[in-house]
Formats: sequence, structure tokens, C-alpha cells
Amino acid sequence: MVKNIIVSGAGPIGALLSLNLAKRGYNVKLLERRADFRSGTLYAGRSINIALSDRGWRGIEQAGITEEICKIAIPMYGRYIHNLDGSTVYMPYGKDQQAIYSVSRAAINITLLNLASQHPAIEVLFNQKTNQLDLSAKRLISEDTQTGLIHEHQADLFFGSDGAFSGSRLSMQLQHDRFEYQQHYIPCAYKELIIPPDIQGGFKMEKNALHIWPRGQFMMIALPNPDGNFTCTLFLPAEGPVSFSKLTTPDEVMQFFKREFSDAVPLMPTLCEDFFNNPTSSLVTVKCYPWVFKNTLALIGDAAHAIVPFYGQGMNCGFEDCMVLSGLLDRHREDWSVVLPEYQRLRKPDGDAIADLAIANFYEMSASTADPKFLLQKKIEARFAELHPDKWIPLYSMVTFSPDLRYSEALRRGNVQQAIMNQIMSRPEIESEWNQHQIETAILEALNDV
Repeated sequence: MVKNIIVSGAGPIGALLSLNLAKRGYNVKLLERRADFRSGTLYAGRSINIALSDRGWRGIEQAGITEEICKIAIPMYGRYIHNLDGSTVYMPYGKDQQAIYSVSRAAINITLLNLASQHPAIEVLFNQKTNQLDLSAKRLISEDTQTGLIHEHQADLFFGSDGAFSGSRLSMQLQHDRFEYQQHYIPCAYKELIIPPDIQGGFKMEKNALHIWPRGQFMMIALPNPDGNFTCTLFLPAEGPVSFSKLTTPDEVMQFFKREFSDAVPLMPTLCEDFFNNPTSSLVTVKCYPWVFKNTLALIGDAAHAIVPFYGQGMNCGFEDCMVLSGLLDRHREDWSVVLPEYQRLRKPDGDAIADLAIANFYEMSASTADPKFLLQKKIEARFAELHPDKWIPLYSMVTFSPDLRYSEALRRGNVQQAIMNQIMSRPEIESEWNQHQIETAILEALNDV
């Protein structure tokens, strides 16, 4: 019988998972390799804001902590596209005031960790580097990185929630002779910047929107924070003619930003200081299998499926992992021998699907959002979806606002719909007839042929 559980990794997924397990009556030990990051130093200069959507909210609601997270979340009802000439285009995300929510990664992690620390069934230990995970003996040996002391931890079950470069996953890989692993870096790296509040403490841009400066092979985004600032993230190739490697002096940085993001420069008084003080970080996709080993160790969140941030689904997917796991525990009456294999069977295809969707969305955000033909396609899809909501849900809405629809099914349907739209957009008079009855009829006929 499972009574004692160790969760490795006290990021948002590990903290939420620990809360869920403790509320079910399990004793949870939450181990974190890093020092206690509630001091505010861990995320400095390297936190891409989270776009919390319906899937993530369901995980939060299930844990009973909606009120706490609402205090640090700002709704974003659409994208503001900032064109090279300084003009802007607004694209609502969905209908009926549907929104995604900007949340600071540090703020949500600290909130969840505080809640976990307050629960009597959860013990949180920092500075714990895993030296050995012996699944046969159900024993984890950790070393305190501050004192050098060695600790032995026994548990009935272990969860690896320790991120894209997971030590738990490595332990599984070393003990499993057929472990499959793929790691892929995209050419772009990222750097965090900031747009501070105005002199009155207010927002310098539209508060309830995600701002995007699409420039083809690179882009910048900005998400609002409750204190009036925007967390900006520059996604730029690490190497090449236009890349981080070419921006080595303040003059080069200013010339680049004035050329590419001219409307943002006056809003960023500490641009050069932030650029050179904040680290440049890489973006990796991880796919692996299995996620469960000997029904004793299971991977969850980025440890199982690290993805790039361009669909805003990384944390949402991890929170959904927690929710699916809880649902399976309910369905199978806490029988972990059934729950863990079923968790793997259900979530592995969805983890792979959102990884592929996230990479595809990078190209949409960085290039397509500035393309008039793309904007027209979105208008056609929105109109058709409004006329026939039972036949068509735009891909973004399937991923973001349809939590009952699996990522893998959203990817499948999205591919079908994109093939239809490719036909529609190739019509020679599409710019003038896009809202005519014949376009609606053509889409209906194409759907009937699927």
C-alpha cells in the first residue's frame, strides 16, 4: 500500500502535485536541489511569464486554490500585433471575452510552495541533490549542497518533477535498458527584458493583452504583471547574421531595437542594462518513453515532456498531468498499479502533440501574425466557427479553451482544418469573397469529404 511519496522538484508542477497528494492523505516529502527560491533570486532575469489557460485553471480548481492564484493573474483577451512601421493590429483570442491569464512564474511558484509548506502532510527540503535513486530498495540518497551531509529517504512511490534536465529521468534511463529519449534545441534563444510602469504606476500599453512584435525569424513578446510592468521576452537566433552573437555593445543593441522594435524603445529605459545583465537562455524540447518505471517512479511535467513556450502550454500541460492523475486515482480507487500505466498511456501522446504544436506556433507568432493572408484566414475561420460552432473550432481555441479535448485530438483536427484552409486560401478571389456564402459552402463540402 502506498503511504509515503517523494516528489523531486519543487517547481510549480511539483508543488501542485504535492498538494493534491497530501489532500488525499499521503505523506509527501518534496525535495528541491536548489536553495529556497522564495528569497526572490532564482527567477531574476530568466522567467518567461506563464499564460495560464483553461487546462491549467482546471488543475488549480481541482486543488482548491483558485482564489490564491486569481490574486496574481491578469486576463489577456487577445494579441496586440506591433508591426515594423509602428502600427498595431488586435486579434481576440476567442469569443465571449475568453482570456488567457498572465502570471509571473516566480509568483505562482512561490504561492504554490507556500501552500505546500503550510500543509501538515508535506515536508519541504531544499538544497537536496539526488545522488542515488534505488528503485528496488525504494530508497533515495540525497546530499545537502550547503552542509555536505548525506540523507537517506524511504518511500513507496517517487515522482520526478525536476524539469527539462531531470535527474529522476536520468535515473530511470540508467536503470531501463530500452529507454527512449529525444532532445531538440531550436535555433532561437531568449532573454528577459522589462517595460516598467509609468510615473503614476500604471501600464504603458494595453494591460489586458499579450503584445507581440513579429519579425520573421525572431520576435519579442510582452505580458503584463500586477505591479504595472510588462515582462518582455526577446526570442532571437543564438548565432547568425541577426542574432544574440551580433549584439555585443550597447550601440549595437540600441540600433537593433530602434530598427526592429521602434515603438517599444521609448518604453524601456533600462533596455541596455537589462540586456547585458540578464542571461541568454536556450529553448529545448524533450520527448521520452517510458514515463513510468516498475510502478515506482513516474515522470511528470517538464521531466516527461519539456516544450518550447510558444503555445503558452508548458505549465498548463503539467497542471493537466496533475489533474489527469487525480482523476485516475478517483476512478481506480487509489490503485497505483492501474493508475500509473493508465496515466502514461493517456498523457504520452498528448505530451508529444503539444510539443509539436508549440514549435509550429513559434513560426505562426514570429512570422505569420504579420502576414495579411494569415490574418484573413483567421477572420474566415472565426466567421465559419461562429456560423457552425458544432463543425469548426479554431486550433488555438481547441488547445487553449477546450480542456475536454486532448492535445493529440486537437493536433489531428487542426491538421485537417489547415488542409481545408489551404484550399480556401488558394482561391484567386479570396480577398474579396472571403465573407460570401460560397466560401461557407466550400468549407462545408470539404468537411463532408473528410
